[in-house]
Amino acid sequence: MKPSTQEWIEKAEGDFIAALTLYRSRSHPNYDTACYHTQQCAEKYLKARLEEASQPIPKTHNLYALLTLVTPFEPSWQVLATDLNVLNSFAVVYRYPGATATRVDALDGIKRCRHIRRCIRQSFGLPV
Repeated sequence: MKPSTQEWIEKAEGDFIAALTLYRSRSHPNYDTACYHTQQCAEKYLKARLEEASQPIPKTHNLYALLTLVTPFEPSWQVLATDLNVLNSFAVVYRYPGATATRVDALDGIKRCRHIRRCIRQSFGLPV
């Protein structure tokens, strides 16, 4: 694995840990930001695969667009489309006034992120 790919993976893991921490906090849970970090984790894992394939990494947060770029190298990742589409909205919807994530929303995001993360880490030969 290229060192630059490893950097993307480390950033993705940071987002995953942040999402879990914000969701699990007993005194100050932050479901909005937990949802955001699940989207960010998925985004960085997809970009890690593009980096590993020496492909240009677009400046986009659109997970479906990134999946489209990755599937020539990882066709089996198409099974992630539904989860990625759900997380896609988390990049923006809960970051600004007008919508607030619930505990259920955050848990759903974490479950979807965990599934995405597991599939991608397995494909990289990393422990889950």
